[in-house]
Amino acid sequence: QLQFEESGGDLVQPGGRLRISCVASGAIGWQNHLGWFRQVPGKEREGVACINSRDGSTYFKDSVKDRFTIFRDFARDKMYLQMDNVNLEDTGRYYCASQSGPQVTARSLCLMEKPINAWGLGTQVTVSS
Repeated sequence: QLQFEESGGDLVQPGGRLRISCVASGAIGWQNHLGWFRQVPGKEREGVACINSRDGSTYFKDSVKDRFTIFRDFARDKMYLQMDNVNLEDTGRYYCASQSGPQVTARSLCLMEKPINAWGLGTQVTVSS
């Protein structure tokens, strides 16, 4: 299973923007669907944005729709999360993960319908004035 190294987390003001990224330990290819997940202390990790590598379809947590964009760089085996108009609730540690399989969709990945066993160290995003 692929592992990722996340980077780009920072302190950002409400209403600001930030782009975080992660790089895979190997070739992502078309069979691995990708997602960004967020965790804050005391709460369970949740899917924020996921993308189906086969057809490019995406799934977003309701609270980030129209503000976050997920995209991948096929040549560099990297994935990005563009975060615009951030708010305090976007604070958290962000992680990348992937899953493969014919029944995996962007939605099923974000909802973690199958266990995700490989996590990186994440990158911290703090929204504060």
